Amino acid sequence: MMSKLAIATLANGCFWCSEAVFARLKGVKSVLPGYSGGKVDDPTYEQVSSGRTGHAEAAQIEFDPGIIPFEKLLDVFWHAHDPTTLNRQGNDVGTQYRSAIFYHDERQKEIAEKSKSALENSGTFKDPIVTEITPFKKFYVAEDYHKNYYDQHQDAPYCRFVIDPKIHKLFKHYGDDLKADYR
Repeated sequence: MMSKLAIATLANGCFWCSEAVFARLKGVKSVLPGYSGGKVDDPTYEQVSSGRTGHAEAAQIEFDPGIIPFEKLLDVFWHAHDPTTLNRQGNDVGTQYRSAIFYHDERQKEIAEKSKSALENSGTFKDPIVTEITPFKKFYVAEDYHKNYYDQHQDAPYCRFVIDPKIHKLFKHYGDDLKADYR
């Protein structure tokens, strides 16, 4: 029996990468690429890419917490990007590529803060974690051509050089958590 679905909104660089990683996890029903954390209503990709809207490229994840708890999503989140680089993931630079957890309720906030603190205290990263933990306000779904980008463009250079390593890392560290289609 399926438990009530929950929503997580996470920003960890390019949303093509985020969508490709989170969509492969058991318990994840859907992942939408989009924009969150900004000050412009209904922004376009071009507007967000300018860095002037305040939005981050984000993934909105609908998941079954009975199969994959929020804590596990955050574990994958921390390992799918570098949370110590401010406004940057690899060659993607700007506030739109910042690391952020947009919590939907006080429980998510508490879990996110605890998770971040545990990671900071673990010594995993030599630099401080710069991930924002901020209240969710609004999510704008990205244009259709961004949806399932990795699965539709696996031979594109960006997918091969940027997303493929993230997918391989996911398989290596989270193989038991992957949907059967992706094992």
